[in-house]
Amino acid sequence: MTTIATADLYDERGDELDSLALQLHDIGGHVAFDGPMRTIRCHRDNALVKELLATPGEGAVLVIDGGGSLESALVGDLIAASAVENGWAGIIVHGAIRDRVAIGELPLGVKALGSNPRKSAKAGVGEVDLPVEIAGVVFRPGAHVWADADGILVER
Repeated sequence: MTTIATADLYDERGDELDSLALQLHDIGGHVAFDGPMRTIRCHRDNALVKELLATPGEGAVLVIDGGGSLESALVGDLIAASAVENGWAGIIVHGAIRDRVAIGELPLGVKALGSNPRKSAKAGVGEVDLPVEIAGVVFRPGAHVWADADGILVER
């Protein structure tokens, strides 16, 4: 869990960090979280998300570039519960989730654009652990990300 506020971290290390201007909703039971990043790029297909979050997270944060689509959910309560069981610190979704109430009760950081009860496809289409760009900020696998109520900071 984050021990320093993102505002304070930015004051200390701003020239080393990017700040995501995109406003995401705090959905998980932990508002503040941080860790090294893993990434997935997928569109309306969450098979890779489910597969990756079922592996040991070791305190990592999964950044999912869903292209900003709100047409179907990339994370639901079962996938989020699997992330908790496997030691992930959080999930950042540039897209939709579902099961907001249940996810809000989990000890996991989750930020997303919004929610939609529609489930996504399960074909496994997408890419894992590549740099993804969201709202002009590049999220690189292995770099550190910090999130709290003020927003998201990314190590350059």
